[in-house]
Amino acid sequence: MVRIALNIEISPKEPWSDILIAQLFEIDYDSFMDTETGVVAYINETDFKEEILQTDTILGSESDEFTVKVSIEKIPHQNWNALWESDFHPVFVEDKLTIIAPFHDTKLVKGMGIIIQPQMSFGTGHHQTTWMMTKAMMEFVPFPKKVLDMGTGTGVLAILAEKLGATDITAIDIEPWSVENTIENLARNGCANATSLCGDIELIENKEFDLVLANINKNVLKAHMQSYAKHLVNNGVLIISGFFETDVEELIEVASNESLVFVKKFTKETWAAIQFIKK
Repeated sequence: MVRIALNIEISPKEPWSDILIAQLFEIDYDSFMDTETGVVAYINETDFKEEILQTDTILGSESDEFTVKVSIEKIPHQNWNALWESDFHPVFVEDKLTIIAPFHDTKLVKGMGIIIQPQMSFGTGHHQTTWMMTKAMMEFVPFPKKVLDMGTGTGVLAILAEKLGATDITAIDIEPWSVENTIENLARNGCANATSLCGDIELIENKEFDLVLANINKNVLKAHMQSYAKHLVNNGVLIISGFFETDVEELIEVASNESLVFVKKFTKETWAAIQFIKK
């Protein structure tokens, strides 16, 4: 499968790079690489539509607040992993968790270690949202047993859930290649309590969870909120991310309509995560 790399130089980088990532994420760009001058965003060639960049992102805007330069590169399938290996660095979540790739030296690990082969999936831990989700999860004592990881990507949150003590994990993604990547990463980390499924929210019918994890985007989170609440047990916990700090109040309001009570928020740069409890 051929991939498209969108090389974007934007000045000033903050906050425009983060705004652009959020917009690209909503139009099917699934992986992002931070650079000194901006970001590189990746999408399957079959999903790439250059005209949408002009209508649905700030790349089509004329502004006195920033300048932007974009170049487009095609990456043959066989070169994808080599590209990731050259730029994929270990991720440290404080001193409690390290996310590494198979080609990294395990001596780099601080605290708990997770091995992720990135391939094409979003969720390597490098993005602020994944970092906050893992931080929130590591604060549970004891850890919930039945867990849903919605929009699992590489499976990193499902893997962490099992390592923290979950015994029944459902990991769902709408992309078949993400599901395949999750299955591989689950095996790579010796996980036996997680099931990876391809599909959407309808796959959780007739299931209940102690913890729901959803690192997607604001619009999907709003559309799914009722389902998350419905399938949480009483006193169950929902943790969401994939949005900006400016979206927090809106999402708290949507959640409150579903008997989900705000507990705390996490922030990293301009991004946020929120923890709720079902009452």
